[in-house]
Amino acid sequence: MVSGTLELFHRIADPPSAEARRYIVDYALEDRVAFRNVAFREAEQDWLRLGGHTTPALWDGTHLHQGAQAVLARLQAVVNLGRDDA
Repeated sequence: MVSGTLELFHRIADPPSAEARRYIVDYALEDRVAFRNVAFREAEQDWLRLGGHTTPALWDGTHLHQGAQAVLARLQAVVNLGRDDA
């Protein structure tokens, strides 16, 4: 699929973002997912440039998956496929 690192756009105090971060840690995906806190200007600008409006949001190099349910579904595909290049 998509090569490279996934990017998780999140907010520290946002419960759905915490759920996504917890999933990443629980499934040992830290080496495949870069955490981008939208409280920081550069991360926020990148998120907005990609069409961001909801956190958490996961950029896979092609599509911005927005909202906890969509992010967790995409992360689950990475875990389940194992051979996914993302």
